Order: sequence, then C-alpha cells, then structure tokens
Amino acid sequence: ITGSAAMMSEGIHSVVGTGNQVLLLYGMKRAERPANERFPFGHGKEVYFWCFVVAIMIFALGAGVSLYEGVHRTLHPEPVTNPIVNYVVLTAAMIFEGAAWYFAWREFKKSMRGRGIRETIRASKDPTTFVVLFEDSAAMLGLLVALIGLILSQALELPVLDGVASIGIGLILAVTAIMLAIRTKSLLIGESADPNIVADVRRRAASINAVEAVNQVLTLHMGPHHVLLTVTLDFQNDLPAGDMEQAIDRLTREIKECHQDITHVFIEAESERAES
Repeated sequence: ITGSAAMMSEGIHSVVGTGNQVLLLYGMKRAERPANERFPFGHGKEVYFWCFVVAIMIFALGAGVSLYEGVHRTLHPEPVTNPIVNYVVLTAAMIFEGAAWYFAWREFKKSMRGRGIRETIRASKDPTTFVVLFEDSAAMLGLLVALIGLILSQALELPVLDGVASIGIGLILAVTAIMLAIRTKSLLIGESADPNIVADVRRRAASINAVEAVNQVLTLHMGPHHVLLTVTLDFQNDLPAGDMEQAIDRLTREIKECHQDITHVFIEAESERAES
C-alpha cells in the first residue's frame, strides 16, 4: 500500500515533536538545579539551550525529511492506493493536535496581559510557553496541508500534489524552526529584564535621600525567573559609610520584595563624573 507522502511527513514531525517535548522537560529539570561553585548564578539558562536544540531538531529532522520526501514524491509521483486509511489517520491526528494546541494557547494567553502575540513573544523570558505553541501550530497547519494535498491528488488524479503538500509541510516546519532559533538565541545570549522593572528600580533608587544620582541600572536574565541586577549610584559626598550601607541594604530589600524574579542584586557606589 502506497501511503501519502504528506502524511508520512506529519508522522515524522509527530515523532520529532514528542522527542522535543522530552527535551523541554529535561531542560526545565536541569534549569532547577541550585547554584554551585562552578555555576554561581545557577543553571537557569539550560532551558534556553535546550529550546534552541528543539529548534534545530525541527529544522534538521522535521523540515529536512519532509522536504526530501516531498521532492522525491514530486519527481517520482505514486498514487495513494488506500486513501481511506490516510483520511482516518489525518482526521484523528487533527483532533488530538487540536486539543494540544488549545491547551498550549490557553497557557500562552495567560502571559499576554493585553499585549499582542508578537509583543508577548518578544517580552517573554520563558521560551517553553511559545515553543510548544509554535510547534503545535506548525503541526496543525501541516495536517491541514496534508489533508488538502491528499484530497486534491485524489480528486484531480494528480499524485504529484501529494509531494507538493509534503514540500509545503517542510517549508512550514523550516520557517517555524528559524523563528524559534532566532528568539531562543537572543535569550541564550542574554536579554535585559522588562523595561518596567528597570524603571521601577531606578525610581526606588532615586527616592533614597542619600543618593545624588542613579547612573546605571543593568539587568540580565540568567533564566526565565532569575534576573541579575547591577545598579551604580552616586551617593552624597559627605555621607558616612554606615549610612551608605543602610541605604544599600534598604534598596536591596525593597527590590527583592517587589520583584521576586530578581535573585542577585549588586549595588556599586560611583560618582556621576566617572560614568561620563
């Protein structure tokens, strides 16, 4: 029995998708490991690394095999001799993938907070939410393309359309993988915290009487919920060392109480002239 090339491509993507979910879970587990002497800021970036690996897997295996199968079936078309089986499998797959997509969308929607999809993805520091949504969306689009390709190849008696559908699935997976790789690469290199957090830290620092000026507020995500913060402040010139320590301690406690994702705070005394 000759099966649909598009359906075979989707089957390969399903296997890759299952493996990718295992990798995501593995990355999340590794990221929870506590800090040690070798990794003093923890292992939070592990989840970024494994999300990047997932993007590579989608591109190399999912897109690569689909494109190869599609080109092969386009150059050497073969009719699907038992389409009923393919229709049943595709329909069942769409139902299961649709349910998975719904739950992924529901989780992603919680993080939108009135923002658009693009803005939410750019602002998110937890790639597991949008990686799953992207992969499930690509799966749903791929299944739709596979179904359309199978229907048209049967109705028009053009088996070459089945190969074209497989190429379409490969292109969908390739675009998805590239988008995920670009986003997770940015997180892996190191992104700053939300601008609202930076602005709030600056405001709190400026409100301390002992502070003449706030020079810099630098942040770096070491994981989805692990932010490193460095603040350089210009204190009053005649301020006693004890009062400076109290001001730094007060600011540190306020920041950590209001922003639980900020796990490490470094405050440095530096004159405003030195900043320029």
